[in-house]
Amino acid sequence: MTAQDQIKETVTSNDVVLFMKGTKSMPQCGFSSRVAGVLNFMGVDYADVNVLADDDIRQGIKDYSDWPTIPQLYVKGEFVGGCDIITEMTLSGELDTLFTESGVAFDKDAAEKIREANS
Repeated sequence: MTAQDQIKETVTSNDVVLFMKGTKSMPQCGFSSRVAGVLNFMGVDYADVNVLADDDIRQGIKDYSDWPTIPQLYVKGEFVGGCDIITEMTLSGELDTLFTESGVAFDKDAAEKIREANS
């Protein structure tokens, strides 16, 4: 199976996937840590893919999304964005809307706490 096939299989078989440096329990960079922290705090059930464990996946995900940086968040097979986009979407409430429309369970109170802490 090629890296592209592996990536496609991962993003289509999981509702939410975060391609990141490290794991959701042990992020290995600040940007990955921020996005994983948001998802963890909001109680989102997501698959994490450590791109540091496989160079083919690390480069392959950049090619797959045509996006040059990691982390990368996918919801229902669609690329959503990286750290800055996810941060903006969280603070604006757009991420809540995306999760709600996609049928992804999350803690609405936790999302609100993030916005309150950053206002």
